[in-house]
Amino acid sequence: MIKWMKSIACSGAAAVMVLVAVAVVSAARAQPTHVQPATPEPYAYVSFRVAGDGTLTVAGRLTLPNAAPRPMPAVVIVHGSGGVDSRLIDYAEALQRAGIGTLEIDMWSARWPQGGPLRRPRGVPETLPDAYGALAFLAAHEAIDKSRIGVLGFSWGGVVAMLTATRAYTERFAAPGLRFAAHAPFYPVCWVYNKVPGYDFRELTGAAVLINAAELDDYDRPDTCAGLVAGLPPSDRRTVELQMAAGATHAFDRRGPDMSIVDPFAHLGKGGEVRIRYNAQQTERARAGVVEFFRRELGVR
Repeated sequence: MIKWMKSIACSGAAAVMVLVAVAVVSAARAQPTHVQPATPEPYAYVSFRVAGDGTLTVAGRLTLPNAAPRPMPAVVIVHGSGGVDSRLIDYAEALQRAGIGTLEIDMWSARWPQGGPLRRPRGVPETLPDAYGALAFLAAHEAIDKSRIGVLGFSWGGVVAMLTATRAYTERFAAPGLRFAAHAPFYPVCWVYNKVPGYDFRELTGAAVLINAAELDDYDRPDTCAGLVAGLPPSDRRTVELQMAAGATHAFDRRGPDMSIVDPFAHLGKGGEVRIRYNAQQTERARAGVVEFFRRELGVR
C-alpha cells in the first residue's frame, strides 16, 4: 500500500512540494524506469524496477526551493525507528532555506499493510535500498545535480547514512558511478560498527561524513563515537568529522515531551532504557552545523 503525504504548493521563494513513489527491494539495485513530469497540482511519480523477492513502494516528499539555481543539490532525509516526525520537517526546511532540495522518505508506510501489523525490518541493512532508490530518483530528476546529492538520517536513519558511506553497499545498490556526495548521520549507535555483521564502517567512498552524536546517548558511552573514528584507517578517517552534543541524550533534536524507550541495542548491546530529551540549544547548534556542512560539501554558494 502507498501512504501518500499531502502535497503543498507554496508561492514566492518558498518551495514547490511534490510527492514521489520509490519502489525498492532489499536485495537488488534500483534502476529508474519511468519518470512522469509534474502536473499542475503539482505531482510527480517514479517507479524503480528491481529484481528480487518482491518490491516495496516507498512514499516520500520532494521539495525544491523556487529560488535555487537549476540543477540544484538535494538531500535525502531518513527517519528513525519511530517513523516520520518533527525532525524531518525541521531539517528539511532549514536545508531548503539554504537553497538545497530535500526528499523526505517514509520507510514504514511501505511495510505496514492497511489493517496489519508494522513489519519493521530485522536490521537497518534491509532498508538501505530505500535510500539508494531515493538517490536514483533524484539523480534522474532534471532539476537535481546528480553529483550533489547528500543523505541525512536520525537514529535508524543515522545508521542508513553511515552504511551508505561504504563502498560495499554503494557498489551493491547504486548504479555504476552514482554515490551520495555527503553523509550526515545523527546519533547512529556507534558501538555496532565493525562489530555486528552487516554493519561494517570501513573502506568508505571518500564522500565527507559528519557524525552528530550525543554525550548522554544511552546506546553508547560518551567516548564510543570518538573511538570509532579514531580506529578508522587514515584514508577513511580523513573524511569523517565528529560533533558531540554536550549534555544531550539520544534524539535530542526531536521536538516533543520527554520520553523513554526500551531497546535491546541500548547500552552497548546489553539492552535497556533509552532516554529522549529535547535540547533546544544543542538542536540549534547541530542544525546550523549540518546545513553548513551540506552547503560546503554540495557546493552551495
